[in-house]
Amino acid sequence: MATGERSSHTRLRAVSYNRVPTVAGYLCLLVGVLDVLGAIFPRMRHGRVHTLAMALPGAVSTLATAASLIVGVSMVMLAHALRRRKRRAWRAVMLLLPAGAVLQLLRWHQHVPGVVTVLLFVLLLVARREFYALSDPRTRWRALWNFLLLGAFSFGAGLLIVSAHPRTGTGSPGLTDRLQHVAYGLTGIEGPIHYASDRTGDLVYYSLAGLGLLTAATTIYLALRPSTPVPFLGEEEERRLRALLDRHGERDSLGYFALRRDKNVLFSPSGKAAIAYRVVSGVMLAGGDPIGDVEAWPGAIKEFMDTAARHAWVPAVMGCSETGGEVWTREAGLNALEIGDEAVVDTGAFSLSGRPMRNVRQMVNRIERGGYTCRVRRVRDLSGQEREQIRAAAAAWRGTEVERGFSMALGRFGEPGDGDCVVVTAHKEPEAGDPAPGGDVRAVLHFVPWGGDGISLELMRRDRTADPGLNELLIVKALQQAPGLGIRRVSLNFAMFRAALARGERLGAGPALRAWRGLLLFLSRWFQIESLYKFNAKFQPVWEPRFLVYPTARDLLRISLAALQAEAFLTLSWPVPWRRKPQRLPTKARAAAVGRPGGPPVP
Repeated sequence: MATGERSSHTRLRAVSYNRVPTVAGYLCLLVGVLDVLGAIFPRMRHGRVHTLAMALPGAVSTLATAASLIVGVSMVMLAHALRRRKRRAWRAVMLLLPAGAVLQLLRWHQHVPGVVTVLLFVLLLVARREFYALSDPRTRWRALWNFLLLGAFSFGAGLLIVSAHPRTGTGSPGLTDRLQHVAYGLTGIEGPIHYASDRTGDLVYYSLAGLGLLTAATTIYLALRPSTPVPFLGEEEERRLRALLDRHGERDSLGYFALRRDKNVLFSPSGKAAIAYRVVSGVMLAGGDPIGDVEAWPGAIKEFMDTAARHAWVPAVMGCSETGGEVWTREAGLNALEIGDEAVVDTGAFSLSGRPMRNVRQMVNRIERGGYTCRVRRVRDLSGQEREQIRAAAAAWRGTEVERGFSMALGRFGEPGDGDCVVVTAHKEPEAGDPAPGGDVRAVLHFVPWGGDGISLELMRRDRTADPGLNELLIVKALQQAPGLGIRRVSLNFAMFRAALARGERLGAGPALRAWRGLLLFLSRWFQIESLYKFNAKFQPVWEPRFLVYPTARDLLRISLAALQAEAFLTLSWPVPWRRKPQRLPTKARAAAVGRPGGPPVP
């Protein structure tokens, strides 16, 4: 065979086997469901050769039925991991399939499950190289999830098993007796229901005990196995990132946010570029452009894609620039979708004069007449007392235990390494009898460095009792005094789907665009899409597009949910009895959390 023909044949085989994990996952789910249903409902256990089963001892077929239930539940649990090409799932299924086949012979099932089992086994054996993905980073939260979900399934399945065998020596049992029998059975104790047939009683007992044992064993295993720490940026990695930012930090206004401590980082082979990321629900999520020399970006992107492939994670980038999007799509073969525009203000050209700035000018004048003053400083110029005062005020004004942000939030304030950050504070003496948590500090803006001559808005919080318009005053003062700090450009972060909102309200907009704008306005009730756009537009910025980079359209929903989780708009919190609750402030001193990083507080 010629070399060209051989390479073409290899590519054809790769394409043909590429969908095997998806098909195998659904077949695994089908086999598991059939095993579970056959074990729960007695009528499904009567095949054409059921009479031959009578030749077997009753204990053998009873134990086989109970064991088949456990195998079926395990197959259902492994189906998703099999679709994600997990190597451990492949090994487990390859062991469970022969065991399930033997159990089917002992139970004398109908032929359909056996055919599917053989087909799945052959398929997994032939395409074994497609299952290469490593296991996901582990945390012990999975043990709690396993206990809750599998425990609920086991209880529901146990109730079906008990209800499917209603004939007892004392008549049909009531719901209370059935619930009690399931609860006892899952712990291996005989319940209050007594069946007329010992074989039926043994079947129910072994099935319930097996479900309880499976729930307990998997939970204990997940809880006791070594866990992988949560994403954490080490000191050496942070030092290398800061060195790259010192040389190339002016390329991307989001670059400094790679220094969040709850991110991992990958470096290119040359060490001249890096990508910070976090894994959320199987999505390997990066934010902004790669950091470092543009010529080294392809090496970092290759490391990123290889890591995603090894773990079968979905690669995605949120909020990259147009240049970054072009490199990602070219080097990784991904797609790009415009998701918003970043508002960037040139401090040299900014002015409050002119008709477009009339509303902002009037609001700023009114706030200043109300007795408010502003101070713009580098964080390194703050005293220790001032840092603690601002930190305490910002924490009190958050109004929620959840700290939002991933791609445009630093998650900390006032640390020694962040001395180049800029903080803008509004001051006014609190009224008598209404002490504010920050003393005379009534609002805070926090900017992170963007190269040597730029800053990017990271945090905006204010006291709810303060006058409306205080945020506008802070931004205006920051823009006016920024040149004195050597700053010529200020990023106010980006507004989601700004272009769609702007074009949708223009004369002549089509029905599709108007419908899309209407949906965005509806979603703005929760995510402040429109309000953030209008707030940033007040300062006459230059709009720079930002993009979402993703593999395929079918991954968009999953990536969107992962992004919402990363930004803490979707949270899963568990009650911890020893967690100290924050002190509740008086009604007049409460404050609102920001709608999103860099966005205006809720009015």
